[in-house]
Amino acid sequence: MSLWLCLRFDQLPLQCLSHCEQQPVAVMAAQRVIRINDCAAALGIRQGMGAATVRALAGEEPIRLLERDKQAEQRCLQQLCCWAYSITPTLYTWQFDCLQLEIEGCLSLYQGLDALLAEVAMGISSRGYCAHHGLAPTPKAAWLLSFAPRVTAMAIQQPLEQRLSPLPLNLLKEFTATVNSLRRAGLHTVGDVLALPPAALGRRCGKAFTHFLQQLMGQREDLQTDYCPPSSFKDEYWFGYEVKTNHELTPAVQQLLQSLCYFLRNTQLQTSEINWQLISSDKKLQNICVRSASSHSDWKNWHQLTCLRFEQLNLTNSVEGLALACPQLQPGQQESIDLFNPHNQREPLAALLDRLRNRLGLQAVKKLGCRDEHLPEFAMLVSNDHPGNEHSPSPHCAQRPFWLMPQPKELRQHGKNLYWNGALSMVCGPERIEDNWWQEPVSRDYYIAADKGGQRYWVFRDRLTQQWYVHGAFV
Repeated sequence: MSLWLCLRFDQLPLQCLSHCEQQPVAVMAAQRVIRINDCAAALGIRQGMGAATVRALAGEEPIRLLERDKQAEQRCLQQLCCWAYSITPTLYTWQFDCLQLEIEGCLSLYQGLDALLAEVAMGISSRGYCAHHGLAPTPKAAWLLSFAPRVTAMAIQQPLEQRLSPLPLNLLKEFTATVNSLRRAGLHTVGDVLALPPAALGRRCGKAFTHFLQQLMGQREDLQTDYCPPSSFKDEYWFGYEVKTNHELTPAVQQLLQSLCYFLRNTQLQTSEINWQLISSDKKLQNICVRSASSHSDWKNWHQLTCLRFEQLNLTNSVEGLALACPQLQPGQQESIDLFNPHNQREPLAALLDRLRNRLGLQAVKKLGCRDEHLPEFAMLVSNDHPGNEHSPSPHCAQRPFWLMPQPKELRQHGKNLYWNGALSMVCGPERIEDNWWQEPVSRDYYIAADKGGQRYWVFRDRLTQQWYVHGAFV
């Protein structure tokens, strides 16, 4: 038994272009109005009117006439798919303005239908959209019921045929010729057609229409290609009012990051970089990039880093919308945690570095590292620490100090004993380094030595001059 939820976004041609509720807006196609907002409706503007009539009704009131953009509609529908994938893995787009979600398998996760529908309603409204709902055992029935009153559309306890019967046939626009023929015969509703004998219906209406009705009633399998999540993520939040202060962005930031991390975990992906876009009232974009030293899907970590960046933000224009994009996603990596004391974990060093980078800037954080050089004085380097570019240290650096003296210092030797702020005792070694034979030969035996206080030093014996030197100290 399946349960399908249809979300029909009939205002998508308008809402994908404008979320303004303070000025009349109308969307045009073929010089005719197809969608309007509430302000335009208050002026008496209706669907089907021409541009001249709209301007005449608007009078001196400034009105925006926008041309329909089907590509923008499909982009918004794909973003909604990305969000809906966190609700159920079985979904697909239908017609040009609908999402079909199979939710029977998700009811236990949400502990019931009411909680799931509340989650869906909150997700839709927070993204600045509105949708008509339909619930039915088949996707086509759910779509048709999205045109019915909500009491009927959501009444899954009632028989399906009883709920479908009052719906007019003119909703089936893809079968216009067949519907016109049926109407001339006195059949005007879905119930009128379902009451006909199947054999007579097949002769009168043809195979395609008959198959549609069979899929509608669950008598024939309705195979559709499930939505496949993309390799990148993008989502938007529209405020519905003008935001002028930084702290007003916080709820939208949290919701978008939660949506991102739901998506990442459902697709087993991670990211080390997120990109914010602040959409101002004049449609200008302000881009803010937030980076992390490691790829992960922890929204709280991203929220903390984003807040650090937004603290430095100066809003020159009011903001109407906020967009979050992740163009590059990587396969997820399992994290090692303490099974018995998960709350006693120490904060990783990468988290501290992330906060420093996002508060002070990338150039403010330097790192010590090793490069492939035999001579120690050339093997150590200080570089800018850019997230995502970390390299594992060379194994040759495992027993070497990071801090070296500008020049090796001679050690005092008395008999077989070496002295540097007291007597030294050898701990381990030697490690032989020979290099630069083509220019100025170098041959050294390195040891780790310790004084009486336990301080360790890196010392070597020059095999060419037989002199001992201290080159660095372990801290």
